[in-house]
Amino acid sequence: EQNTAVMSNIQVLEKPLRGKLEDLLDEWDRNWVYGTLIKNGDEKQHELLIDCMMTANRLRVPSVVEICGAAVASMIKGKTPIQIRELFNIENDFTPEEEEKIREENRWCEEA
Repeated sequence: EQNTAVMSNIQVLEKPLRGKLEDLLDEWDRNWVYGTLIKNGDEKQHELLIDCMMTANRLRVPSVVEICGAAVASMIKGKTPIQIRELFNIENDFTPEEEEKIREENRWCEEA
């Protein structure tokens, strides 16, 4: 059974996310996401955001998962794979040849 407890201030967000997330949120949500979950709005201090999203997912609180996921999507929007890896401390374990193959297979994504 899905948990029906929902934070009253969190609003439903359209997908795909259009525009900046902070412009779509009311003041309370914006302060919660960019002041608390993303420490002082510094994208590199996002540990609490990720922890909150994973916990909300485990507890089946979809509204919190949605807003946290939208915050992550907003953080990576417009960034290169290298910038995303740096932001989330993700090690690149692909060889240059593997990377090129993946780029070729997914070129359609960049064209959209």
